[in-house]
Amino acid sequence: MKKIGFDNEKYLNMQSQHIEERIEAFDGKLYLELGGKLFDDYHASRVLPGFHPDSKIRMLLHLKDRAEVVIAINACDIEKNKMRGDLGITYDIDVLRLIDAFRGMGLLVSSVVMTQYAGQYAADSFKKKLTNLGVKVYLHYPIVGYPNNIPLIVSEEGYGRNEYIETSRPLVIVTAPGPGSGKLATCLSQLYHEHKRGVRAGYAKFETFPIWNLPLKHPVNLAYEAATADLNDLNMIDPFHLEAYGKMTVNYNRDVEAFPLLKAMLEEILGESPYQSPTDMGVNMAGNCIIDDDVVCEAARAEIIRRYYKVQCDRVMGRVAESAVGKAQSIMQQAGVSVEDRRVVGPALAKAASSGVHAVAIELDDGQIVTGKSSALLGSVSAALLNAMKVMAGIDDDVPLLAQSFIEPIVKLKRETFRSLTSHLNSNEMLIALSSSAVVNPQASKALEQISRLRGCELHSSVMLVDADQEVLGKLGVNVTCEPVRRTKGLL
Repeated sequence: MKKIGFDNEKYLNMQSQHIEERIEAFDGKLYLELGGKLFDDYHASRVLPGFHPDSKIRMLLHLKDRAEVVIAINACDIEKNKMRGDLGITYDIDVLRLIDAFRGMGLLVSSVVMTQYAGQYAADSFKKKLTNLGVKVYLHYPIVGYPNNIPLIVSEEGYGRNEYIETSRPLVIVTAPGPGSGKLATCLSQLYHEHKRGVRAGYAKFETFPIWNLPLKHPVNLAYEAATADLNDLNMIDPFHLEAYGKMTVNYNRDVEAFPLLKAMLEEILGESPYQSPTDMGVNMAGNCIIDDDVVCEAARAEIIRRYYKVQCDRVMGRVAESAVGKAQSIMQQAGVSVEDRRVVGPALAKAASSGVHAVAIELDDGQIVTGKSSALLGSVSAALLNAMKVMAGIDDDVPLLAQSFIEPIVKLKRETFRSLTSHLNSNEMLIALSSSAVVNPQASKALEQISRLRGCELHSSVMLVDADQEVLGKLGVNVTCEPVRRTKGLL
């Protein structure tokens, strides 16, 4: 049983109450910029054991009768078919996914705003599609000199050109499919239009990391830096908060660098800025809900190691620069950890060395470590998962769960008909085969019953995994790392 270091129910109650208070501070109208992942914040659940991946959306459900959602998407991203790397879908498709997900939970999605709109053909097509689906669409335009030319930005030729987004509820949540979508600009544009209409609306920002009231070098905050090593985000003491209040709080470099301009815009729009620092703008209560600091520190250190392996693999694939690896190494040193601290690494490499093929090691929920290697019939992940389920179910190692006569026709189909580069069963194919076997094989059924216990287990591979295995392990909730080694000598 994994230890809990975070009180999720306290978080839900405290976070929603704090947002309610912020709404009232601005005469009952607040535009809340919501960053990060809403439905599947697995980073937060890994570094704050006890935090539920859907905590943000559950918190918003506490406020659903007072809240509505506006989704921002950059028209240039539509034109470029920008993809969400974690989901493998374009930003415009993700907007549709978000609308369905929000509505499915009972949240009002009032509209979509296209930012940086300049007549892009793809944006026009998407606007027409949304309109035909009954979704209101508003257009916001590029502003020359943004964000430095404040007199132009805060004028009828700047924010004044943007279409005013009609809203009806006290809390307007502005979210997006990814970074660079224009969430902040949308909020500020709305403040400008609301002010013209005599409404003293406010702005706040909700992001989980870095946690402002934890120390700068706390492992949880270091884990955030490790997660954004490719973006070169840096945690830092908020100098504006320190000057205004004499208190040290943590923010990150982009918010600190942007704050003077943001403060000037707020002063221009509202007459005075309600905030004296980037920390003032935030509404994150996560730091107040940590109930066991030792547990979250241990979890965050483990995440730092996992992030180091990820950036190493991304470098091999050409996704990040060498500097990202250097930063990840520096963060490991600051956290006082090394790859030797990850218990599954040694057994995976030892199994690969002794067998001469790709190998995987999994640490189970009771601390046991099992391994698996690739063969003509099973991939290394498939073999390791089968072995893990056997151990958890108390099934002897020599008991077959999948008969060779059952696997061979699938392998033959992949090799001869589909011309697959690898004909052995990947983890997705193995689990389908195991599910089929469970109908007639009680032992296979017994093993399959253990599958939920894989959530939170640790896995290391001697080589980088294929997408099919990565996807399955992600759905199972297994924490994966890989050696930065290609599976083959080919280019694919």
